[in-house]
Order: sequence, then structure tokens, then C-alpha cells
Amino acid sequence: MTKLSVNVNKIATLRNSRGGDVPNLIKTVKDIESFGAEGITIHPRPDERHIRYQDARDLKEVVKTEYNIEGNPIKSFIDLVLEIRPTQVTLVPDAEDAITSNAGWDTVKHKDFLKEVISEFKRNHIRTSIFVNPVVEMVVGAVETGTDRIELYTEAYAHAFAEGNKTGIQPYIDAAVAAGKAGLGINAGHDLSLDNVKFFKEKIPGLLEVSIGHALISESLYLGLENVIQLYLGKLNS
Repeated sequence: MTKLSVNVNKIATLRNSRGGDVPNLIKTVKDIESFGAEGITIHPRPDERHIRYQDARDLKEVVKTEYNIEGNPIKSFIDLVLEIRPTQVTLVPDAEDAITSNAGWDTVKHKDFLKEVISEFKRNHIRTSIFVNPVVEMVVGAVETGTDRIELYTEAYAHAFAEGNKTGIQPYIDAAVAAGKAGLGINAGHDLSLDNVKFFKEKIPGLLEVSIGHALISESLYLGLENVIQLYLGKLNS
């Protein structure tokens, strides 16, 4: 089984654009879980342009499935995660002004830093995951940090798939095989969609979870949120 974790950043972005509370993030998260999603993902950034730190706290009392908080492990983020103690923390090396995540960790170069941060989260019984590019060397480096899982950064796959190039999946297969041999759990995310998620899931051994936000919310504008979640679940577990 591959779990679907819905990233709700775009719901917060829409809310914040008018300065009020529509759409209501809490209600939307409750609905998403009731529609069958098996996790909720948020990615609070320091400027709080979508998910606010208070949202992260409020959702702790709401999320009944898996709660995944993504972000760059600066001090304020680390403190927030340790306060909330979600199911999982996903470490992402994005700059503070990044529009969206655009690269995985160099797990060799940053091994000591990641090892220190991860050990603190694990002492607090929080499952850890590292955002990585589909490069075997980076997977091997991740093992040495002590992380529980990796999250494969799937933008390159999605771009190749959209151009009809299915060979773009091969680096992800290689990375997943290396992760499996090393005992790491495998997550994936970024630009996965209804068009490409089924092929990805079928080819990646041991895929535990996908985190999908932008595409899922965009697709829901046409097809409806409940319907889209059911479509994803069908593609992930058929």
C-alpha cells in the first residue's frame, strides 16, 4: 500500500490572498481526511506566505491520520516541530525565498548537520525523512545520517513523463533499490499528478507514501476534491 498525503499549502495560499478565513484550513483538512486521504502535509516557511506557524499548531489537534511537516531545519522550524511532535518531519534544503522546493540535500556534504538534527527529532520519537535527488550516492549518504526515510524529489520524472519520456523513471528505480537494500523507507513528491502517479507507483519498489499538493488542488478545481482524492487512491493502490 502506498499512502496519499495531501499537501494543503495551496489552501492556505488561497485563504491568505483575501486576508480572511475562506477557505477554512481546519475544515478542509477534516474533509480531506474524511474523503480517504491517509496523511496531511504542510510546509511552513519563515515568511508564512501560506501555512502559518500557528496553523501547524492548530492542525496538531485536528489531523487524525499521519501528520507530516516539511521544511528547512532552521532554528524556528526545529523548535516548531519539537513543540508539535508530528508523525513525520521531512527535511528540505530550500532557501527562505524559494517559491517551491527545487532540489534535494547533498547528504554527503551536509552529513554532520543532518545527523545532528535528525538525532534530535528521533530522540523525540518523530519519524524523519530527507528530501533527495534520485542519485544513489545521495541515498547512501542519507543512510549515514540516521534518517528513517528519504523522499525522492520527482520534478525531473514528471517533466520527462510529460514529454513522453518514460525512461526518466530509471534513476528513481535505482535510488529506490539502493534505499530498500539499506533499509530506508521511501516517500516521493513534487509535481506528481493524476497523469503520472500510477506509472511512478508501479515502477518504484517499496514506495510507502506520496505527498501531493499543487497538482491535486488544481485538479480539484475541475473534478472536485473528494473525487480527485478517490482517483489518486485508485491509482496508488490498484
